[in-house]
Amino acid sequence: MKKAVVLLSGGLDSATTLAMAKSEGYDLYAISFDYGQRHRIELEAAARVASSLGVKKHLVTQFNLRDIGGSALTADLDVPKNSPMALPGPPDQIPITYVPARNTIFLSFALGWAEVLNAPDIFIGANAVDYSGYPDCRPEYLEAFEAMANLATKASVEGNIRFAVHAPLLRLTKCDIIKKGIGLGIDYALTWSCYDPKRVSDAGIKDISYVPCGRCDSCMFRKKGFEDAGVSDPLRYAC
Repeated sequence: MKKAVVLLSGGLDSATTLAMAKSEGYDLYAISFDYGQRHRIELEAAARVASSLGVKKHLVTQFNLRDIGGSALTADLDVPKNSPMALPGPPDQIPITYVPARNTIFLSFALGWAEVLNAPDIFIGANAVDYSGYPDCRPEYLEAFEAMANLATKASVEGNIRFAVHAPLLRLTKCDIIKKGIGLGIDYALTWSCYDPKRVSDAGIKDISYVPCGRCDSCMFRKKGFEDAGVSDPLRYAC
């Protein structure tokens, strides 16, 4: 069986990417990151998705990007709500939810693990259509990282592996991604997309749970995607 390392956040896009890699016959090695993110609850979703899709191993790597900050996801900054970033048309600026160099850091960990596993294929759920305009989701960035991967690794320099970075969702709308995932049998109730989880405590229930805010960019893209696909989103939102 051919091996693939798949970046898995627990979100809709990464879950769909994992399912697509599985459908192509790969043995799956999923990697998630506990980096001090505001929405750390996504790691629980990543574990659920990994289990449901039968990955060979799910690796959770821990480091703290709060030491660097610079993002509403890793610093005490407000997450923008009801932003025009989530409306049709190109974004005017990169939002404060951008985490400095995040995909470069994530892909570097994935590349290191892929080299150890002798796995030439790395999958990432990057999207350049319905997204917030992050520079590390663009096709030219992914092409550059792939070129770097084949210059910077022992396995590639010695001619044993030619690494490839796959972004199968890159040019799909959120609607198309959801339809693709449903066709592959994904249970999107297992996933999490929200940047700003809201804590909910129901009367008479001791356990504290979280619901998506419904108003951050990620929630708005997700909600619109399900609406456009004509499918009900299985998640319950705060608003």
